[in-house]
Amino acid sequence: MTSTFDIATLGHRIRHYRRRAGLTLDQLGLQVGKPAPYLSLVENGKREPRLSFVTEVAVALGVKVDDLLNPEPPNRRAQLELEFERLQKNHSELGLPQLRTSARLSDEVLAHLIGLYRHLDRSQLAPVTSSEVRRANGTLTRELEAADGYIDHVETAAAKAVGASGYGGSGAMSSRHLLDLAAAFDFEVRAIEDIPASVRSLTDLENHVIYIPQRNELRTRQARKAILQTLAGFALGHEAPNDYESFLRNRRESAYFASAVLIPEAAAVSHLRAASEAHDLSIEDLREVFYTTYEMAAHRLANLATKALDLRTHLVVSDQDGIALKAYGNDDVPFPRDDDGGVEAQRLCRQWSARSAAESADRFSLHYQYTHTPNGTFFCSTYLEPEGNGNAITFGVPFRSSKFMRGRETENQKTSACPTGPCCRVPDPELHNRWAGKVVASPRSQTAIVGLLAPDLYPRIDLTELYQLLDRQ
Repeated sequence: MTSTFDIATLGHRIRHYRRRAGLTLDQLGLQVGKPAPYLSLVENGKREPRLSFVTEVAVALGVKVDDLLNPEPPNRRAQLELEFERLQKNHSELGLPQLRTSARLSDEVLAHLIGLYRHLDRSQLAPVTSSEVRRANGTLTRELEAADGYIDHVETAAAKAVGASGYGGSGAMSSRHLLDLAAAFDFEVRAIEDIPASVRSLTDLENHVIYIPQRNELRTRQARKAILQTLAGFALGHEAPNDYESFLRNRRESAYFASAVLIPEAAAVSHLRAASEAHDLSIEDLREVFYTTYEMAAHRLANLATKALDLRTHLVVSDQDGIALKAYGNDDVPFPRDDDGGVEAQRLCRQWSARSAAESADRFSLHYQYTHTPNGTFFCSTYLEPEGNGNAITFGVPFRSSKFMRGRETENQKTSACPTGPCCRVPDPELHNRWAGKVVASPRSQTAIVGLLAPDLYPRIDLTELYQLLDRQ
């Protein structure tokens, strides 16, 4: 038979149904005409059987062939054993003796060992070049744009999680619903005082506890986001990433999952359609209805706008220097891009709303603007975060869709020729001739250099500190 599935999973499923039927290896062997040692090899994933034999086993166990060929592990124990065996093989270079997953290894011990292997995998993602990071980021950018900002399997997982929490999607998700959701994944949430500032949450897989900082009360936006991003890995079946693209994909899907739980699709679409019909779409209202951050509400509108409202949109989060930190667009806005298609780390045009908002008279009110570009005119609203890093969050649509947006009456207009035309990216010729070769700028480079020299992705995380904290708890 062709190997379109993992024979190790097949073996676990045969063992699961054999035990459910109350049969020993010898008893099953008599029914299918095979000795017990052969069946043991099959169940341990060391022998690939023919399809005809799988059919005979299914008949003997009183199940369908599809039940045995199902690619999913039959239970949590099998899932742990399969992942542990895979991780052991992936790290054979360590020279450690092979550890058998016998009954003497409890679920808790297996989960702990898997957690250690996962940390080892994460720490091995560091040796990548900047070109590899850009390539991975560009791939994910193109994927999201091709999907119109909507990730179907994450939406499905989030809808299941909302159902498990008992949250109906009306108003903000309560602390009680959040705790019930964590319990559905067999976790308890505890707020503690001494959690390091380098982590947003800490998960104890052995005792099934998620620790969050005491300062983040459950009703706060940041605490809910941290807990949901932790649960996302379990809800979405994330494995430890083995390359930078997987790392970025897991990170993006975890953030998407958190927003899709806090702003459920069904409830959000109902709200957005009513606002669109009233020609009064706004991120502020979405934020207030579901009590999230402005950035999360903006991302959620971008996720749902094309599928639910047939609106093409773009979204960019930029820092105080106009550098794009996060970006998405399916409306042909002329983002500056690197050679791999990524927008992150690119400097935005000075004429764009994201930059000109900082120069407005009331910089912490919403800034509305029409920007004329080589690709047409776009209407944008920009929100400057009053706290934290003061990032700018800009959401935009093509001119033809501005009729649905709040703030469309603005008279603010700018013209941009970026990223290819003569605009702010190239100094004025007279200015260039006046100063070229006569200026030396001394950049603040220490942070960037330390980042490049870091031994792993999370150089500020002190494992000794974390393990001592867990022991105290």
